[in-house]
Amino acid sequence: IREQYGRETVNLRNESRWVFLNTLFSVSEAVMFMQLTDRLDQGAFNIGTGQLTYQALYALVAKALYRTHVEGKLKKEIKDAPEKYVELDPDMAQALLDQRDSGKQLLLITNSDYEYTNAMMSYAYDRFLPEGMKWRDLFDMVIVQARKPDFFTGNMSLYEVVTADGLMRPVLDAKKGGLFCGGSASMVEKALLVSGDEILYVGDHIYTDAALAKLNFRWRTALIIRELEREIESLALGKPHREKLKDFMHKKELLSDVFNQLRLARQRYMHGHHTMSSFDDEDNVNDTLAQLLMVMEALDAQIGPMLEQDGSHFNTRWGYLSRAGLNDKSQLCRQIEKYADIYTSRVSNFLRFTPFVYFRSPDQSLPHDHAGTEAAT
Repeated sequence: IREQYGRETVNLRNESRWVFLNTLFSVSEAVMFMQLTDRLDQGAFNIGTGQLTYQALYALVAKALYRTHVEGKLKKEIKDAPEKYVELDPDMAQALLDQRDSGKQLLLITNSDYEYTNAMMSYAYDRFLPEGMKWRDLFDMVIVQARKPDFFTGNMSLYEVVTADGLMRPVLDAKKGGLFCGGSASMVEKALLVSGDEILYVGDHIYTDAALAKLNFRWRTALIIRELEREIESLALGKPHREKLKDFMHKKELLSDVFNQLRLARQRYMHGHHTMSSFDDEDNVNDTLAQLLMVMEALDAQIGPMLEQDGSHFNTRWGYLSRAGLNDKSQLCRQIEKYADIYTSRVSNFLRFTPFVYFRSPDQSLPHDHAGTEAAT
């Protein structure tokens, strides 16, 4: 892999080559594509004299899964047995009630149709609300079939849903308390009389939720990452392993520094660039270098497998969600920092704070901060 791709610059903007797995739907699409790719390599999909390409195979997979969404097959299975697919959170309703009762305006924006939205929200919320209250009573406005990401970039036609079975009529403007289909983010701002950083948009998609809301409208963004809870648990389980690994890395850095200082001193002496007239014992210096090299190779033999095992508590192949190697951040983590003002694993975590709290970023350290600390001591 290193020989084949080591010098190739990866251009993530070339979307004809790369596909981003931003949702759980994308993961199922990727798994199916991987399985069918194995079948393609085995010659199972030869069509006449032509060979089906990987790109063409992916297009077929994407189209097939898209049709399951459009035709409602997948959603029908979920609606028929929501207990199999929906993880209930008893605290979610109270978290939204606290926000609503504190004077906040709550808005639901979803790409799903009204029938599916109503079924899922009723199942997930109604049982945890005060008697006589339904999920619709939580929100000042509900928008279904929003067609995100176009919702943040265009100005689509707006319809009001007027009957329980989803009958709609065209309208010019959204109004507080309504149930609508389509529209745009600018219509929301106009209807609720708020704009920009007065709005906190909560979503689980790094691109169609967090990125576009921030880039196009400067809304504050909160990203929901369900995997974060298992990531934190895995980091706790892997902490002793990482501490031991970092200890080995620190020892190697110290040995490398001594090794390189000796090499430099010998190099300067051999080229006449050093003030010393001679080495007292050049053979001993060479022996010391050889011994240091052996110790570093022994450390490498321990560090290598430990690096491969790091993050295995979360995923045996890819490691931690938020880490890339021992000290770097993953691509996802960098996207979160760029597009999300705050992030958490579930909306009900807001119950840990009052609805009046102002979230502030923690202190961010830079590499040269450590140098300043060492100089001060």
